Amino acid sequence: MTPKDMMVADANAEALGIPKQSLMESAGKCLAYKIIHLSKPCKVAIFAGTGGNGGDGFVAARYLVNKGFEVEVLFLGHPSSIKSDETRKNWEVLQKIGNSDLLQISNIRDSSDLQPTLAEMVIDALLGTGTQGKLREPIASAIDIINQSKGIKFAADSPTGLDPLTGKVFDKAVEADYTVTFHKEKSGFKDAKREYIGEIHVCDIGIPQEAEIYTGPGDLLRLKNRDANSHKGQNGKVLVVGGGKDYSGAPAIAGISALKSGADMAVVACPQAVSTPIRSYSPDLIVKSLTDDHINLKDVDKLAELAKDSDALVVGCGMGRDDETAEALNQLVLMVEKPLVIDADALKLLDLNLIKESEQEIVVTPHKAEFKSLFGYNVPEHSDNKQETVQKASQMSGATVLLKGAVDIIAYKDKIKLNSTGNPGMTVGGTGDCLAGIVGGLIAQGHPAYEAAFLGAYLNGKAGDLAVIDLGYNFTTTDLMGYVPKAFIK
Repeated sequence: MTPKDMMVADANAEALGIPKQSLMESAGKCLAYKIIHLSKPCKVAIFAGTGGNGGDGFVAARYLVNKGFEVEVLFLGHPSSIKSDETRKNWEVLQKIGNSDLLQISNIRDSSDLQPTLAEMVIDALLGTGTQGKLREPIASAIDIINQSKGIKFAADSPTGLDPLTGKVFDKAVEADYTVTFHKEKSGFKDAKREYIGEIHVCDIGIPQEAEIYTGPGDLLRLKNRDANSHKGQNGKVLVVGGGKDYSGAPAIAGISALKSGADMAVVACPQAVSTPIRSYSPDLIVKSLTDDHINLKDVDKLAELAKDSDALVVGCGMGRDDETAEALNQLVLMVEKPLVIDADALKLLDLNLIKESEQEIVVTPHKAEFKSLFGYNVPEHSDNKQETVQKASQMSGATVLLKGAVDIIAYKDKIKLNSTGNPGMTVGGTGDCLAGIVGGLIAQGHPAYEAAFLGAYLNGKAGDLAVIDLGYNFTTTDLMGYVPKAFIK
């Protein structure tokens, strides 16, 4: 589990009704009881920072004192710099308890305030998974004192100084005898040197499985932050390939939705017969006319050239099912090297073997009927069997599969996510085109295909949920698109 995954799980658990205060209480208690089970009451030094890791240390102090341990809390920072409400509340609890024979609280403002500790047990609750880059004082000096201590060393969640994502140490790190990590082992531990992480203990702090499997508001933490110095086009260019004599709205919806997801540019490449109406939908779209009234082999070279200047392609919206279009689509998939979102009619035209052989990232976004057309078998009705079927399709094809439904199922090989945002108003035509555009826009902005797929499902459904509050179920996809930017607000 990455640090970002942990932040997302925390936030999603809170959305399910589990307060962060409860999770911190469980983490601190678990940390304390690892020591209680190992030792009779003795002296414990807790080095605590201003973040959530420090809050875990404050909680641990209470439980240790209650069991007769002599605890010294060394708080590195000023109370005004405490970063979370939960940490602040637990700091205030310690202040109210006050110094006693078993509890001593010291406020370390500067590295000169630090002294060697003779404690038999030492807890590192400084930064945990919050370690980033070069360490500042007095944290750096505190690490030296912890490492020089002859006491048994415990790291709360992750040793301070060790990158929990990669397991690397940039500058210096606590050399823990035990790492008590919360919820799940962090991804960097498998590559970390044993001298830093010691023996790993994983503590269940009460985060339900649903907080990871189902998308939630915490997943918005995964969204890319826009570079303040970025220029036009740097935040993603999407090429939408679609449209035909019977359908002009679908590719326009996909293009506009890609823009509303944050992409800088959306180019719609469409048959000449529908280029004028598509231009009329929005001046924000760049429309490139192809030949005739349906996409055909004569268009492939131009499409391949347009793809070179794009960061992601959305293919299939309103494309139609002409035999020539199928030939052109399969030829295009062979030629392009950019990530692809394949939707709608393209799912019934695509040669599945091309996906299996492709090296680029591919997302397919079928509903049940399109799933059968592409993969050749039905989606079962039972939820568990449905998930297994979608995962099997992803493993077999190598693509990310986003099966649309009342609960969307998103699978990539051994990974799976469920999304339950959305409502019955989204049965209106065009919401799938909106979803495809959002997914394409997120990929163009740098999100991996699988992440873009489950984020896109969440955001599309959330936009629908916002729409129904204002409009009831009688909204259109044009209405829905107006709520897409609001769905991104954390």
